[in-house]
Amino acid sequence: MRSNDKVNSTLDRRRFIQGAGGTVAAGLLINSLGTDAAAQAVTPESIVHAGAFRPLTDQEKYARIASNSYPIRYIFKTHSSIGEKDTVAQMKKKYGEITMLDYPEFTKKTFPGIYQMDLWSSLFGDADDDSQYVKSSILGYDGKSREISEFDPSTASGKKWLEKMANKQVTTGTKCHHISNNAPRDICELDPAKRKAGVEVAKKWLDGAAILGAKSMRVNSGGPRIAPSPLPNDSSYPKNNSIEQYLSNCIESFKEMADYGGKLGVKVTLENHWGLTANPINIKIIIEEVNNPFCEASPDFCNWEHKYLMYHALQDLAPYAHTTVHAKYWDRWEKPDVQRNVRIMLNNNFTGVFALEYEAGPWDGIEGAQHLYHEVMAAL
Repeated sequence: MRSNDKVNSTLDRRRFIQGAGGTVAAGLLINSLGTDAAAQAVTPESIVHAGAFRPLTDQEKYARIASNSYPIRYIFKTHSSIGEKDTVAQMKKKYGEITMLDYPEFTKKTFPGIYQMDLWSSLFGDADDDSQYVKSSILGYDGKSREISEFDPSTASGKKWLEKMANKQVTTGTKCHHISNNAPRDICELDPAKRKAGVEVAKKWLDGAAILGAKSMRVNSGGPRIAPSPLPNDSSYPKNNSIEQYLSNCIESFKEMADYGGKLGVKVTLENHWGLTANPINIKIIIEEVNNPFCEASPDFCNWEHKYLMYHALQDLAPYAHTTVHAKYWDRWEKPDVQRNVRIMLNNNFTGVFALEYEAGPWDGIEGAQHLYHEVMAAL
């Protein structure tokens, strides 16, 4: 180990012990319950300061991890096509096909000890029941418009499906922790009618999230995929009036969604995606201006515009995250240090859940998620 690595490792441990107060006292709970009962009883909230540092037990680590359906998406039976046909065919040939109702059992089998789930909105519903879906027109990454079908949690059949999924969680001993949602759009849109419609979609999904018992739900900021840049002006210093307006609209939308989510017990979160939220300072601005405990960050380890944000921006966002982060592996810039990112969160007193969201690299989606499982377990 290089000398700098030794120093960084020592600082990581020291900050964790100081910041987390030496976490963790769910051991007494586990001793008083059977192993299966303890797995459900130990929650992130129950893992608290015990007065002296000790390593976490496996049960305590399991309580800090969630599976994530996004990297597994290619094996799902879906109402709309997802991904390249060849990729989907190869994955289903290798692993078989499942639906979201199968995912709780898949989680328990694929990630031993894990019972919490982060569910991607595009995989919701019964793919054979058209009544559960609504057609939407969206702009793709190529700038071209395309039509998709999305689950509508407000329909009678959609609500029945959500209740069925909730019952499946009970019978399998699993929990929906977070919903990674792509359905609400135009949240910062300059057109008032479009923005209002986007917020109403988010409210419908918050109702659905409450049925599943989710603690939080991501809502994208919407707006341009590349945030507006500043322009020169007469003051000789550039101004960015456009992004200021988008931010103002986004703040108003998240205030309304956080108020609504607060009544249901479901937080709305901002992830570092494209557009406004590609810049971590914008996420901080929105959260601070909304000023509601039901609006927070859900950082992703790798969704950044350049490699220097990989760890520095996560450090900035960590204090604004309390419920969910995406523990991601994505070789977009370099081989990401997953364990370093986990330590950054722990050093900032994060007591929430790490969802295993593999994006791209040397493995397929399931192998990559399993790699993340072992990395997060090791870092905890």
